[in-house]
Amino acid sequence: MTDASVRPEDWHAHPFDDDKLREECGVFGVVGAGEAAPLVALGLHALQHRGQEAGGIVVHDPQAGFNSVRRFGYVRDTFTSQDVMDRLPGGVGIGHVRYSTTGSKGQTAIRDVQPFFGEFAMGGAAVAHNGNITNADALRKDLIGRGSIFQSSSDSECIIHLMARSMGPNIPERMKDALRRVEGAFSIVAMTRTKLIGCRDPLGVRPLVLGRIGDGYALASETCALDIIGAEFLREIEPGEMVVITEAGEIASHRPFEQRRPRFCIFEHVYFSRPDSILGGRSVYETREAIGKELAKEAPVEADLVCPVPDSGTPAAIGYSLQSGIPYGMGIIRNQYVGRTFIEPTEQIRNMGVRLKLNVNRALIRGKRVVLVDDSVVRGTTSRKIKEMILDAGAEEVHFRIASPPTAWPCFYGVDTPQREKLLAATMSADEMREHLGVDSLKFITLDGLYRAVGEARGRDPNAPQYCDACFSGAYPVAPSDQIAKGFEVAAE
Repeated sequence: MTDASVRPEDWHAHPFDDDKLREECGVFGVVGAGEAAPLVALGLHALQHRGQEAGGIVVHDPQAGFNSVRRFGYVRDTFTSQDVMDRLPGGVGIGHVRYSTTGSKGQTAIRDVQPFFGEFAMGGAAVAHNGNITNADALRKDLIGRGSIFQSSSDSECIIHLMARSMGPNIPERMKDALRRVEGAFSIVAMTRTKLIGCRDPLGVRPLVLGRIGDGYALASETCALDIIGAEFLREIEPGEMVVITEAGEIASHRPFEQRRPRFCIFEHVYFSRPDSILGGRSVYETREAIGKELAKEAPVEADLVCPVPDSGTPAAIGYSLQSGIPYGMGIIRNQYVGRTFIEPTEQIRNMGVRLKLNVNRALIRGKRVVLVDDSVVRGTTSRKIKEMILDAGAEEVHFRIASPPTAWPCFYGVDTPQREKLLAATMSADEMREHLGVDSLKFITLDGLYRAVGEARGRDPNAPQYCDACFSGAYPVAPSDQIAKGFEVAAE
């Protein structure tokens, strides 16, 4: 295999976006639809919101064998040249866009960029993983003790080494053996010389969907990635299911795990997924609008303008406006071209912070009582800066309405969350947070309200929650073994 990269020293997607939960990763694969690499690159482009540090593509061609390209940066900057596509011939391929969750955060090495590849007795295989393996430390220690040599700091590499030690007769069987030893969350696309494989963990924490394009098939983290290549959305891969798709278009479904009650990540509905995707048969945009309506019922306020914090707060702000009757307006305008800073980020520039990305529409804000709708509050630093900008523009009052419950617990299933002591909601009450942010009022949607908005009419059943909501409730559906070994205390569900 070949491997190409560029240096990441001065690259960063959003240098001041330090107050959001980072999207996990995005995976995409295709088989039987002609040249795979261009389709994979388009799919990864649609999934860029899920990972902006780096990306990788692996393909197989009967004559050229396996080839890969791994690069730092955006897909549009690194995988769109004909030169790159010429190096990736073949009709089966997978890809991955990354934001580091485990491994060397902030100092990603090219060896950490997926997909990962391994040669086995029955041929090569590549694996791309969205999620987080919560017993990776224990697995790695055991594998190294048995002679495995790791090339990366990523938890996902454990899967390749577990497959290598399996005695299964073929790649899918070895993957089953490997994944039965893995704890945590995983949506996986993998490939052999002739097959595309997709698998979700028994709880289905992370998304994975199946589509058809011509005579071939595609697997993707979200339906928006199927749309971009003109594929028809067929269905979601079910929790605990593995599908094996041949170049001839044959699909075999396997159930390698003990059946469990699904616990899909509820924050996918709130923030991570693109609003034009479909989750659980429902438009993400419509769900977020419903969250805004529920928030308006739970936390009404007298005001003159409902304003989203762009872009993630927009659908919820529209819902809040529709339910409350308060006019909606774009009081904050986002600079869509921030990306890499065009000048050296000196201390003076750093102090500008949010102003490089967001600007207040003063003519709309002046003299108004403003409701700011955002998807979440993590550390609170960005929320404070936005409040100051709104007041500087002449607003009379600022009321925050948050389209998720307080984020009080870290995620161990594929989301880069700050340590618990750095989460505002873990150290302050709602009143203390309001005072810390310096706003006239601060209200979060309740967990029951969030469940109602995503379709659970009675709210959250404490005895049988339908989603993974650990970041709000602290109820972890899979014990984070590695973190517990380090002293992290969790309450048993």
